[in-house]
Amino acid sequence: MKNFKISNGIDIPAIGFGTWLLEGEKVTEPLKIALEKGYTHIDTAAIYKNEKEIGVVLQSQNIDRKELFITSKCWNSERGYEKALAAFEQTLTDLQTDYLDLYLIHWPANETQFPDNWAALNASTWRAFEEIYTSGKAKAIGVSNFNINHLEALFETAKIKPMVNQIEIHPGHSQPELVDFCKQNDLLVQAWSPLGSGRILENELIISLANKYNVSVGQICINYCLAKEILPLPRSSSEKNIEANLTSDNFKLIAEDIKAIDEMPADGFSGLNPSLIEF
Repeated sequence: MKNFKISNGIDIPAIGFGTWLLEGEKVTEPLKIALEKGYTHIDTAAIYKNEKEIGVVLQSQNIDRKELFITSKCWNSERGYEKALAAFEQTLTDLQTDYLDLYLIHWPANETQFPDNWAALNASTWRAFEEIYTSGKAKAIGVSNFNINHLEALFETAKIKPMVNQIEIHPGHSQPELVDFCKQNDLLVQAWSPLGSGRILENELIISLANKYNVSVGQICINYCLAKEILPLPRSSSEKNIEANLTSDNFKLIAEDIKAIDEMPADGFSGLNPSLIEF
């Protein structure tokens, strides 16, 4: 599989296996299938409530840890220096590993929920991340769902810049301004919900392109991300779709079709604006 390269030189497999909504034992069989089909990049988070189950599966498969790229995220309730450090150690314990390949702040403390100190709270959490990275227990560190203003504020205090921003990206919600800002600042963009949580799969343009290229609608969405140098993290419980998603780089969208997707009207957006969330 193609790799992307993070700004610190680390390689990361270009298609990851997302595990959001696969809570508890629901993750076990899909993850086993994903590993059998060749996925080596696994994306999880403490709030997904499946880290323990993922850890058990990875141990049972007897895969060399060096062959895997494991990402997890620090949940909102664990913001701040001390809490973030403790949350990270709990994640290592649950995943049964002594390091992560990538650790992310899951959502920014924002201007709606914390009008007086959101930037300071993010800076405090990030200080823990820098310590984790310096210790070698995380090979790379980054953020998730950070808008431009959240990134700009973090840059003012960060000694080590975030290397990744994982955001909602899919046809109908391509966030070009934020993606361009990330690229200009050497942040790799990852796409959560690259299929629009499934809603985008009924879009007429995406269906027509799937027919044109003789691929699935999901493969069009994933290939669209790859064409824009964005790393997609598709989730599926279906063996057929798990395998198809991983082979989404077997064709190439022409520029005209990428432009058509770029110009799609808004569709499939989760409604989760990082500047407005209150959880």
